[in-house]
Amino acid sequence: MYLRIMEQKSSGPKQGPTFQDGQRRVDYVLTYHVQKPQSVCRKTSRFADYHILRSLRRSLSMMRSGDTPPSKEDPEIAAHKHRLDYHEDDKRFRQTEFEDNLREMGLELEKDEGNKIPGIGFLKIHAPWNVLCREAEFMKLKLPTKKVYEVKQGSNVVERINLFIHKVTAPLHPKVEPNRPQNSSIMMLFYPLLSHQILYEEWASYSVFYKYQPIGLIRKYFGEKIGLYFAWLGVYTQMLIPAAIVGVIVFLYGCATVDNDIPSMEICDPRNNITMCPLCDRACSYWKLKTACGTARASHLFDNPATVFFSIFMALWATMFMEHWKRRQMRLNYIWDLTGFEEEEDHHRAEYEIQVMQKTLKKQDMYPKVAHEVKGFLLLSPLQIGVTFAVVFGVILYRISIKAALHMSSNPTARSNIRATVKGTAAVINLVIIIIMDEVYGAVARWLTVLEVPKTDKSFEERLIIKTFVLKFANAFSPIVYLAFFRGRMVGRPGDYVYVIGSYRMEECAHAGCLMELCIQLCITMLGKQLIQNNLFEIGIPKMLRARFILLPRRKSEMDSQQQEDYNMTLQRHEKDHFLGPFVGLSPEYMEMIIQFGMVTLFVASFPLAPLFALLNNIIEIRLDAKKFVTEVRRPIAARAKDIGIWYNLLRGLSKVAVIVNAFVISFTSDFIPRLVYQYMYSPDGSMHGFVNHTLSYFNVSDFKPGTAPLQPMHLGYEVQICRYKDYRETLWSNTPYDLSKEFWAILACRLAFVIVFQNVVMLMSDFVDWLIPDIPKDISLQIHKEKILMVELFMKEEEGKKLLRDNHTNQSPFQPRSRPASHTPSNC
Repeated sequence: MYLRIMEQKSSGPKQGPTFQDGQRRVDYVLTYHVQKPQSVCRKTSRFADYHILRSLRRSLSMMRSGDTPPSKEDPEIAAHKHRLDYHEDDKRFRQTEFEDNLREMGLELEKDEGNKIPGIGFLKIHAPWNVLCREAEFMKLKLPTKKVYEVKQGSNVVERINLFIHKVTAPLHPKVEPNRPQNSSIMMLFYPLLSHQILYEEWASYSVFYKYQPIGLIRKYFGEKIGLYFAWLGVYTQMLIPAAIVGVIVFLYGCATVDNDIPSMEICDPRNNITMCPLCDRACSYWKLKTACGTARASHLFDNPATVFFSIFMALWATMFMEHWKRRQMRLNYIWDLTGFEEEEDHHRAEYEIQVMQKTLKKQDMYPKVAHEVKGFLLLSPLQIGVTFAVVFGVILYRISIKAALHMSSNPTARSNIRATVKGTAAVINLVIIIIMDEVYGAVARWLTVLEVPKTDKSFEERLIIKTFVLKFANAFSPIVYLAFFRGRMVGRPGDYVYVIGSYRMEECAHAGCLMELCIQLCITMLGKQLIQNNLFEIGIPKMLRARFILLPRRKSEMDSQQQEDYNMTLQRHEKDHFLGPFVGLSPEYMEMIIQFGMVTLFVASFPLAPLFALLNNIIEIRLDAKKFVTEVRRPIAARAKDIGIWYNLLRGLSKVAVIVNAFVISFTSDFIPRLVYQYMYSPDGSMHGFVNHTLSYFNVSDFKPGTAPLQPMHLGYEVQICRYKDYRETLWSNTPYDLSKEFWAILACRLAFVIVFQNVVMLMSDFVDWLIPDIPKDISLQIHKEKILMVELFMKEEEGKKLLRDNHTNQSPFQPRSRPASHTPSNC
């Protein structure tokens, strides 16, 4: 197990952990379990036969002398101890072989088993300069031309703002001279031994949240794979700034025009004496439309003409983000010398080789069994998705039952806040279930992938990512999809409602539509996942685990706080790093950002403030991840990579699906299309006056089914003959009452047409932007072209030199000096 080498700053020529000679620097540390002392532990297996014979002779002599033999050991226990001894010998042999292989590679080793952590030994490794040069030649690494590390501060205006914030929030950095020009950059001498200290001060601190990330130093310390992740996260966060600004403008537009919205004014007008039908059977009674005034005004904040513009903008934004990242990735590939990098052939996983070996030894065909297992796995994944939808259905039943219970309550406060109570509690319950099921689905995805026994580590990682993404995506978005596209669609009408599980009536949307509830659910899910699952868990759990490991020696030795502090001071750097948590990979970090990207793009038409909340979260997330990588987990092994892998394909797919989803949200969830149809087809004066009355149908209360009429029909103080409900149906005096009207079919046709037009226009614009922006920056393309020309010229000059040398050899006589002309005779030599 590799441990972090946290370099310590010192004034001597050699800095950081070293060997006992104080000269050779420690580059890596391996940790292993140490056997107990010989006085305590059992003898090794090579002496096992000798001890067995000795005990047998002792027992025979005691039997001959007539003494009572001692209690015999159980043969099974003895055999188990023998197997343990053999296992320990095998481990020691493999460890010795591994160390010999390291020495053959030219590495220098030093063991440290006299540490203060019982049962743990450390193997220090130093890589000499010739070994590093040899491996650099194999990896074709560029030779650095300067040893100066630069932390960029941005343009003059940005730097002045940053300098002002820095002066307010923190004292002047000791490495920055107070009298330096404001338009200059912070220049630091880059020494590998100080890289950890620089990362901690300039990257893993919340006080520097306004600064650019030192991507070059992150790559030097953690490797290209982790460097690309933080570069991608920085580009994503940077691109969220314009999206957040436009989203805030759209929200402010809704706030500014809410008082001029004619449908909201008609709903809130007390002169409109519109009696609405009950929202549930028996327990609910008739109600006035004006009581939905608050919901109607709040819905206008997110359901206004600017929403369509914002959806188109976010679709183009997603394309711009993908193009910007491709250009940034290409620039990093050139700077990090990854343009010609090709991934090495991935080795077979040990589990796969074991399966192949077992198949070879048993000499039986296992293909039918493997195919059966894979088929079972493909059926199990939809089963897990079905579990998610079953949970959503359980929350639906909760909303239906709690609404009926609150209507029957005698508490006037509970009856007056039914909508807010049901929406808020249901959203919180959904959030808790999502967080719990995320952990369950993560374990299920890993279990399924392990059972499939992929051939290589890369195949294992990609399959695990796909399964985890599908399960977690369905878990997070299934409640949102239900609210957006299914709630209020399969309700029926008064007198002919749709029921589930007996007497549970399907939910209806509020008069202003389901967009407000969709916004509430999306807001609580997004903020809750970011605050609890992403930030709180990432901060709290590592600290709890670290505290448990640190306090464990204290509990065993019963040391007080002062002794514990002195004990920690005596520990060396690698001994302290042993208590850090293991590095679990980048998949969890990418996964939470991909889910966030889906919430920002998929349903952004219902929640324009989503980019703003994502931006604020990512500003904290960057420093949180940085602090975790620098101080909370063991330093991972550096790995080379030229892109972010399968995550780019997932982002690309989400950006395409977002166009379709937003088209359906605008068309079917909001009232944008019904308002346009009414204004241009049914309005007598071309305005929105009368739109509310146009969306309401009539119902005769005498047509209620037996047992469904309200228990308190006189709740409003008068007898109700006819009530209204939101739907497009024929009037009571028509030949076909309660049938769907022609207005319904006209609006449905317009909705479908809008989806087709919106999808094709936005995707065409996205493809145009994709074609317009080149994947490779112009300066990088020119530089690569110049390097190719220089290489060709160098090759041609070398070939010309060789040709000239061959011509000189051909023109000269074999007996004549090369400095003499060919016309001289041999006697002159």
